[in-house]
Amino acid sequence: MRKTILYLIGLLAFLTSCSNSEKTYRIAVSQCSEDIWRHKLNDELKMGTYFYDNVELSFASADDSDEKQIEQINQFVSDGIDLLIVAPNQVATVSPAIDKAFDKGIPVIVFDRKTNSEKYTAFIGADNFEMGRLMGEYVATQLKGKGHVLEIMGLKGSSPAIERHNGFVKAISSYPGITLVASLQGDWTEESAVKAVKEWQQTVGGDLKSPTYRIDFVFGQNDRMAVGASKALSQSGTKYCGIDGLPGEGNGIECVRDSVLEASYIYPTHGDEVLQLAMNILEGKPYEKDNRLMASLVTKDNANVLLLQNEELVRQSHNVDLLHAQADNYLHELNYQRIITLFLAIIIFIIVISGMIIVSNMRRRHRLERQAFSMVVNVPESEEPVEKPSAQEDHPHITKVTPEEQTHLEAGADARFLEKLRSRVQEQMGDSDFSVETLAEQMGVSRVQLYRKVKTLTGRTPVDIIRLSRLNRSKVLLETTDKNVSEVAYEVGFTAPSYFTKCFKDEFGISPSDL
Repeated sequence: MRKTILYLIGLLAFLTSCSNSEKTYRIAVSQCSEDIWRHKLNDELKMGTYFYDNVELSFASADDSDEKQIEQINQFVSDGIDLLIVAPNQVATVSPAIDKAFDKGIPVIVFDRKTNSEKYTAFIGADNFEMGRLMGEYVATQLKGKGHVLEIMGLKGSSPAIERHNGFVKAISSYPGITLVASLQGDWTEESAVKAVKEWQQTVGGDLKSPTYRIDFVFGQNDRMAVGASKALSQSGTKYCGIDGLPGEGNGIECVRDSVLEASYIYPTHGDEVLQLAMNILEGKPYEKDNRLMASLVTKDNANVLLLQNEELVRQSHNVDLLHAQADNYLHELNYQRIITLFLAIIIFIIVISGMIIVSNMRRRHRLERQAFSMVVNVPESEEPVEKPSAQEDHPHITKVTPEEQTHLEAGADARFLEKLRSRVQEQMGDSDFSVETLAEQMGVSRVQLYRKVKTLTGRTPVDIIRLSRLNRSKVLLETTDKNVSEVAYEVGFTAPSYFTKCFKDEFGISPSDL
């Protein structure tokens, strides 16, 4: 019985686990730094998971540290992730850690920035060289092919800084009247641009007033550095442009609208497309190894429109988040209800099956007990008590009973006596104080009469019948229940399990613990 219930509980656990049998993909996102562009991309990645119930995202930021990013990537690999999305801090330094993940069979998506290795599954991002080239063309056009330009570069050794510089230089090299005064080293932050410009100003000293060093246009490789340069440069009439074109307060598009910047170039995040690429790889669907995101120029002509579009997108995104939260709550409640319903169904099933098992065991136990008692008194189990004669048959003057009928009647009376004896013994054997005297009183005869009649009918004494009945019932209980030897001993009327064990072994030749 206990084993059956344990089996059914195990079945319940199996069925509930089957409801969540879909594989869950663990995707790690290794960001090289913390900034608003990367926060936007992370938010879009999270929103992309709304379309999948089997994705877990883990995020880590290296804060512009090669060592930290290498450590984080190695930890992700040790954790057993299914796919790595990574923006390398620097081209050469972080590549070996990415190669290691790829060599372990983990698909790798490189986004935004590149490595110096071919060990990656896919790349997704904008064309940094092309953006640098287009911004160079824009600056040259605004200066009508003549003027002095200052460049503020991003983190040294990062692929966007290298490619944007190469594209920018290539564009202005077609204009002999454009002079690139200097390419100052920043690290993508506004503070780094302020510091780089001030140090440059100190280097050139008094020559800043000379037309030779007058800066007509500053190209910041991102909007934050362009704004930083505008705060540090002490010359009037200088124009500024950058790259990223992010919406939101104080960001690139707003700076263009407010004339802090002349232009910016939208560097798209498209986190939803990054996640879609990841899922295509994990689910074995077709995908491209090189995925280029479209970008566009932001000027005063389109800045207001872009900001209005972004406000609408933000509003719709907020609504989507609310709807997703409501849907998520509904699905959680639905899943909870399903589990409760399944649990109740299993409980009812257990109760029904348990009841059937209990009834079956009770019937079997009753049958075995009757068989056991029949063996004790040497009476076949199938022998039925004979009905008492009718009132008419009780009067000899009405009907004369033949010797054969008399014998039959006596046999019926003996059967009824034995049935009564069986009932009394079976009902009270669990009472350790149950004795022959008690049995005789209940049978309505003296102790001596009980002894003689029982001995005559069964060949055994009443003491033997009580003892053997107890032992036979104990054998049935040991075979049909999970009760231990001590529990059975007390249940059938023995006061000491050790004495019970001795009697059992003497009668059946085996120890009760062997059953």
